[in-house]
Amino acid sequence: MATAYHHLSDYDAASIPSTEGMRFGIVVADWNDRYTYAMAEAAIDTLRTHGVSESDIIVKHVPGSFELVYGATWMTQNLSVDAVIAIGCVIRGDTPHFDYICQGTTQGLAELNLRGEIPVIYGLLTCNTPEQAEARTGGVLGNKGTECAVTAIKMVAYGKK
Repeated sequence: MATAYHHLSDYDAASIPSTEGMRFGIVVADWNDRYTYAMAEAAIDTLRTHGVSESDIIVKHVPGSFELVYGATWMTQNLSVDAVIAIGCVIRGDTPHFDYICQGTTQGLAELNLRGEIPVIYGLLTCNTPEQAEARTGGVLGNKGTECAVTAIKMVAYGKK
């Protein structure tokens, strides 16, 4: 989580477990693609930096953040992956739509984690402004995609202990 005291892209590379034999699914919402694609790119780059081959990273797209739940569920059931990273971005507007999408997506991904066999990493940005999204997708606060990839690697390793 980004705070005034923590940059999303900062991590101790020495603390990252070996990725040998790991496969990852990434489901990316196309809505707010300026931000979601930047997050996906950072996640892929981070996985590759830590030794994951391109063939062990499967990326699929869904129309919006609400559909991340279905996309992540489909990946866990139909792909041979060790973790799924769900990437989306919702920016508050003038209606309560923001609240419903954020709450539904969060609840769905949480339930998938509770009943699933593999970790599903929460990469949903819930921002009040486009500036907040920009800051978290390669801006002053780093890139949430990097944080999600590091989390995915650590959670896969956690499950193998």
